[in-house]
Amino acid sequence: MPGLMKTSSTRSERLASSGPWKTALTGLARDHTARLAGLGLLLIVLACLMAPFYAAHIAHTDPFSANVAGSIVLDGQEIDLMQPDDNPLHLGLSPIGPTWHTRYLLGADSQGRDIAARLLYGGRNSLLIASSSAALCLALATLIGVAAGFLGGVADAVLSRLMDIMWAVPVYLFAICLSIVTITTGLHLGPLTLEGNSLLVPVMIIALVYVPYAARPIRARVMGLKSAEFVTAARCLGVPRWRIVLLDILPNITDTLVVLGPLVMNMALLTESALSFLSIGVQAPASSWGTMIQDGEGLIYTRPMVAMAPGLAIAAVVLCLNILGDSFRDCLDPRSTSREP
Repeated sequence: MPGLMKTSSTRSERLASSGPWKTALTGLARDHTARLAGLGLLLIVLACLMAPFYAAHIAHTDPFSANVAGSIVLDGQEIDLMQPDDNPLHLGLSPIGPTWHTRYLLGADSQGRDIAARLLYGGRNSLLIASSSAALCLALATLIGVAAGFLGGVADAVLSRLMDIMWAVPVYLFAICLSIVTITTGLHLGPLTLEGNSLLVPVMIIALVYVPYAARPIRARVMGLKSAEFVTAARCLGVPRWRIVLLDILPNITDTLVVLGPLVMNMALLTESALSFLSIGVQAPASSWGTMIQDGEGLIYTRPMVAMAPGLAIAAVVLCLNILGDSFRDCLDPRSTSREP
């Protein structure tokens, strides 16, 4: 027990002296699994950013235009992109499967479009929406959590009850209802008007539905900091409330935000994929991993790669983010000894 208390004290002192970001990055550098997860996530992001280059200079295809009557040359033979089905009567057509060449590396979808190119373009939209909605969600949650936890009283009661009401509604049902309304009528926020096919619509919807999940731990942390000695000393010295919040409260909840970041981004990515799969997320002609899974639903028995490729990409990103989130949590938790050098 004394050894554990000494270890916790040492980790707390190190966290206080170096700051949460430096502590998290230092712990991440020591964790081999987290390093591999970070490298994998970085490679996925870089590959998605290279989507225009891949489509124009490697695959030589337009991933957004239908090419049902197109063909491809393999081993000196010209092969149609749409092949007869493998049923006894050979009725109907199925897109070509993976060629493992530069063109149609993972095959084509039902419209004759290159799956590999669409996978990279879809990843750009999915990762952009997930990261943007996570950042917006944490910003709103910080504002609400700090206001509720620090002000207390009526402000805390009103904001907490509002969060409870949002918490009571199933998150996917809440997101689906908001998506259906905004897609049909658009989103009007004063002078700002967003069309239903704008990528900002799913960003704002996903950020809003997850605010209660992030605001609660932030509020609890702020309430603990509110009674800390350094905050009490600042009040006794007559320091204004806004200055206490900016200089004493916000810097000390950074570690909570660092841990919540990968978790919220995970949930945002899965929610965006679910909404796009239901045709109420990213709208055509734009693509995302969710829309690609929807495209491959009818080809799951004949050309499973159409749906498997984006599904595996989502699973890889979620796994990497989970590992990074666990590593950040262990590095920033003074009581954890799992990654103690």
